[in-house]
Amino acid sequence: MTNVLFVCLGNICRSPMAEAVFRHLVEAEGLSGRISVDSAGIGGWHAGEPPHSGTRRVLTEKGISHDTLRARQITPDDFSAYDYIVCMDEENLQALQQQAPRGVPVYRLMDFAPQLPERNVEDPYYTGRFAYVYELVEAGCRGLLEEIKEKLH
Repeated sequence: MTNVLFVCLGNICRSPMAEAVFRHLVEAEGLSGRISVDSAGIGGWHAGEPPHSGTRRVLTEKGISHDTLRARQITPDDFSAYDYIVCMDEENLQALQQQAPRGVPVYRLMDFAPQLPERNVEDPYYTGRFAYVYELVEAGCRGLLEEIKEKLH
């Protein structure tokens, strides 16, 4: 099993969107039994809450399930439980690298979408640009899934 964890600041906008999109792509490929996905936040301010209404709206428009998603804070155990810890921006990356044990890699989602000029997924909590964030998240998730599929074969 390949375990993937998406991380953003509060786990109500970007990382739950990535979790839902990635799970949708994994299911479409018939790989649910081989790839698991979750999300978490750097902080625990929103623990237990569903995704932001903007995230829910975009996912609903795209026909992607999000009903079971609830925010949680990343834990020290997550660094050993997940094969891919994928964050949304440079700020998240620095925070995770400070927490991660030596040798545990942390990725930015846009590392998996090198065809796009963006290296960070902006936080729509502040910008309101949920549809644009969805485009970035989908591109990154598709690239990540392709990398994982290559390693599965």
